[in-house]
Amino acid sequence: MNNKSDQRLFPRVKLKEPLHYRTRGVSDYNYTLLEDISLGGLAFLNSRYMPPQTQLTMEIKLLSKVLRPIGKVVWTSPVSHSDRFKTGISFIEFDDNEKKFLSEYITMKTHQEQGA
Repeated sequence: MNNKSDQRLFPRVKLKEPLHYRTRGVSDYNYTLLEDISLGGLAFLNSRYMPPQTQLTMEIKLLSKVLRPIGKVVWTSPVSHSDRFKTGISFIEFDDNEKKFLSEYITMKTHQEQGA
């Protein structure tokens, strides 16, 4: 097998949580929902194409905490039968404490998904 999930470095969980993001250097934030997240990055749906290497400042609300990583677009693909795009982001800057919180959150969600 040679699909994306086999190539992942970090466990990924499906997640429909709010995401505020903006292109670095632009003041207006956009709002969407996450599709999934891992320690290495995340994916979301949006209404416009974002070229690879575009850098984003993000705000992700998980439980009572807001995470503020910086990421870059690694891929964007059109969603079939839609005018939307799914966008994959790789984290390039992430506060150590926020990353630790995300790691613990992903572990918790993984156990919940497995029924543990």
